[in-house]
Amino acid sequence: MTGPGPTPPMVAVDGCTRWFGDVVAVSEVSFSLGPGVTALLGPNGAGKSTLLRLLCGLVAPARGTVRILGRDPRRDVAVHRHLGLVPQQETVFDRLTAFELVELCAGLRGVEDAKVAATWALDAVELDGRDPRPLPTYSRGMRQRVKVAQAIVHRPSVIVLDEPLTGLDPRQRRHMTDLFHSLGDQGCCVIVSSHVLEEVERFGSDVLVIVQGRLAAEGDFRAIRDLMDDRPHRIRLRTDHPQEVAGRLLAARTIVGLDVVDVDTVIVETDRVHELRATVAAVARAADARLWEVVPLDDDLDSVFRYLVGR
Repeated sequence: MTGPGPTPPMVAVDGCTRWFGDVVAVSEVSFSLGPGVTALLGPNGAGKSTLLRLLCGLVAPARGTVRILGRDPRRDVAVHRHLGLVPQQETVFDRLTAFELVELCAGLRGVEDAKVAATWALDAVELDGRDPRPLPTYSRGMRQRVKVAQAIVHRPSVIVLDEPLTGLDPRQRRHMTDLFHSLGDQGCCVIVSSHVLEEVERFGSDVLVIVQGRLAAEGDFRAIRDLMDDRPHRIRLRTDHPQEVAGRLLAARTIVGLDVVDVDTVIVETDRVHELRATVAAVARAADARLWEVVPLDDDLDSVFRYLVGR
C-alpha cells in the first residue's frame, strides 16, 4: 500500500507574464506556496500589486497560469469564497460604519451568521464594532484595519494583503503581524507585500523578492540577507567628533574605510554591519563624543535589488 501523495500547493504560479501596453509588469514568474506567511518584497513599481491582482483573478495573465487551491481564480468564481484580499487602494462607503461594511462583506461571501463574523473580524484587528461613526471619519490606520477585517471575515484559506501596514502605528503593526502569523499557524496561506525590509523581517523567513517584474530571489529571509551583507555597507555617522569616532572604529577593525564629509559627518564602510551597530554608541562614549545619527546609506531596497540583479 502506498502512502498519500504530496500535498498540492495552495497557491501555484507557473510562467506568469502580464503586460500593459508596452510595459511588462510581471515577467515569467513561477512559485508555489503552502500554509504560513510569505512576504512579497519589492520596491514601488516592481510589479507586486500586479502579481497580487493576478493571484486574485482581477487581471488575467498574458502567458502562464495561476491556481488558487487548484482552481483558476479568473474563471472559477466559487474559489473567491476561500480568498481574502486587502488591496492597496481604498474606497469607503460614505454612510456605512465599520461594522456595516464588514457585515456586508460577510453576507456577500455567504457567511451564515454575518453579524457574529463581523464582530469577530473587527475584534481581531482591535476595532470596536459598536462604533457608530461612518468610515470617512476614521483615520487612515483605522480604515486600513477595516480593510483587513473585511478580508478575513469569511475565514478564507488564502489571504492576499497589499502593503497592509501602511498608516499603522508601531503597536498596531506588531499586533497585525501577530495576527498574520496566527492565521498562518491555523493553516492559511498568507501573502503580504511590502517594500520595507524591517517589516518583511518581522513577517517571517519565507520571502519572494520581485524586481522589475521578475522574481529575483526566493526562500529563507536570512539567506537573502546574507547575500546582501557580503559586501561593505556605507553608513553615515553624525557626531561632534567624527574623526575621533571613526578612528576608533578603524583601529578596532569594525570599519574598512571612511570619508569625512564635514565638521560633524563621516561616512564609514563596514563589512561587519551588525557589530558596528552594536558598538558604535559605546565607541562614541569612549571618545567623549555626542552621537546624533547613524543612518545606513545603501540598505534601501533599490540598492539591495541592484545588488541581487547584478550578481
